[in-house]
This record gives sequence, C-alpha cells and structure tokens, in this order.
Amino acid sequence: MRPLPPLVSVIIAAPPDQVEVPAVAAARRLAYPADRLEILVARGRQPSVQRNVALRAARGEWVYFLDDDALPPPDNLRRAEKFLSDPAVAMVGGPNVCPPGAPLLEQVFAVVLGSWLAFGPSRARYTPVGAERDTGEKELILCNTLARRDALLELGGFNEALYPNEENALMDELQKRGRRLVYDPGFMVQRRPRRTLRSFLKMLRTYGRGRAEQFRLHPTPGSALNFVPPLFCLYLAALVGLTGFSCFNSLRLWAAAPLLIYFVAVLGQTLASLPQAGMVRAVLALPLLVASHLFYGLGFWLGLFTKLNVGGNSVRTEVVLEKIALEPEVVPSRP
Repeated sequence: MRPLPPLVSVIIAAPPDQVEVPAVAAARRLAYPADRLEILVARGRQPSVQRNVALRAARGEWVYFLDDDALPPPDNLRRAEKFLSDPAVAMVGGPNVCPPGAPLLEQVFAVVLGSWLAFGPSRARYTPVGAERDTGEKELILCNTLARRDALLELGGFNEALYPNEENALMDELQKRGRRLVYDPGFMVQRRPRRTLRSFLKMLRTYGRGRAEQFRLHPTPGSALNFVPPLFCLYLAALVGLTGFSCFNSLRLWAAAPLLIYFVAVLGQTLASLPQAGMVRAVLALPLLVASHLFYGLGFWLGLFTKLNVGGNSVRTEVVLEKIALEPEVVPSRP
C-alpha cells in the first residue's frame, strides 16, 4: 500500500479587507488529497507576523506559502512530492511568472525581472532557469515556497523586524544548519507584476532597502553582489560632481569609460531578450533596466541607515486566521 502523502498547510497572507483572495480558489484546485491538505488565510497588515501566526497554528508537516495573488497550477504539490520524503530538504520553490494575458506594461516588467543584468541569479524567481538543483536564497521567493514546518519553527519563524527580506535571512540560516533548499523551474505559479510604473519602481526601492537591512542583521558573503547597484549610484553621483570642475576634464573622460561599458551591457541585455520577449517588450524594457539599478541602489543606501527594530515589531497589528473548508475527494463508484 502506498504511504499517505504528508499533510500540507497552505498559508496565504492577505489584507484584512480583501474580499476575494485569488490564491484561495487556486489552492482549492490543487490535485492533492483533501484530507491531507488545509488552507489558512492570515489576514493583517504585517506579512511576516501573519505568516508566523499561521505557521504556529498549521497542522501540516509541510507549509506552502502563497501570496494572495499567486496562482499555482493544480499539479504543483504532486510535482514537489518527490522532494518531501528527503529529511535533508527544508524548502522547495520555483518561479512566479507573469500570466501570458497580462497587460503589456506588466509583461515589460516581467522582462526586466527575468533579465540577468537587472536581477542576476535572482532572475530565477521570475522565469524558469535551468534544471532542478540545490540552491540558495537568491533563487527562491516566498510567494511560491514549500517549507518543512518544524525546520522553520526551530529557528523561531520569520524575523519580524525584516520586510521584505524575512524569508532570505531564514533560508540562509537553514543552509548554515546543513538543510537543503531545492529549486525546481517547473514548480511555478502565475502572478502579475506590479500594475503601474510607480508601484514597480517602489518595489525595486523596497527590495534594495530590505536587502540592506538583511545584510545589517545577517551579513553573509552572498550579499556582496547586492552592493553593485548602490556603488553604481555612488559612481554616477561622483561623475556628476566632476562636471563642475574644469581642471578635471581629462579625468572626466576616463571616469566616463565605465558608463559607456555599462550602456553597451544594457544594449546587450536588450538584444538577448529579443528572442523570448519580442522587439516591443525588449525595447520598452531597456530604460527600466537602468531604473532597476538606480532605484534598487537608492533603496539599498536607505536601508543602510534605517532604524532597525531588532527585537521584532513592538506594535503588532491583529492577525485574523481563517481556515478554508475543503470538499473531500469524490471517488467514483464501481459498477
């Protein structure tokens, strides 16, 4: 007899006033035994706190974190089931991809998110990259991650002083303890990027701030790459400063050489995006490649000087936990 699959708790963080939570409907369609699945919606205004509350209340051996707008295909849990029996595996995740029917602007955002020049190895969070493999925090994203519940509880759950990088710090700690993190490019959800240019740029700045705050609390060698955008911003500021001094004319020419190399790289990334994104989306993404470095870099500088509440949130908003009812599987009767 085949052993029962592990009990999985789907955890969805949602705002308190959201009536329809798209991820709930998608979670109810997961092809997984209803008696081995529970769905918890944690409503509140502090996602890390909401997830911690749901994590402690969950019954599952594994928890599946979804954002409120993340839509997994029905076979996602079945696809990941092969990893769940390995006691060394603590997390399994994959990309969140832009739906093909999303508006053009959002598809352009997806081109930027999935480009190497803008996001480096973290592009694997937004587009399928390579084959199944052991990985680190730069390739996994919490809106589509399965995690072993006891491994998270052993570390005290998510650091509530960090947002949006609470999961990255936790993944680093898991790896320090010898636990495996697995990336599966086929384990994906559909999720629309930000709806407007303003919200997209704000997201980039928030990512930069969150990474800097994570570095301050949990410095690791892997964060070295994240210093490139803030140093690029510093370089541009110095270049602008030199323009006010005529005695530095020859120095300005040499100082501008890296900027020329940078724009060649931007053009190269645009050409590399053409086969998959097409001419229109690739060209529209070009200025946003530059914007991604500027806004991430500015956010990083901001995060280096923000006040950190290392003890967690001193003012915790109320979290309302909802358990979603599931209909049991219908087994066809034999004639």
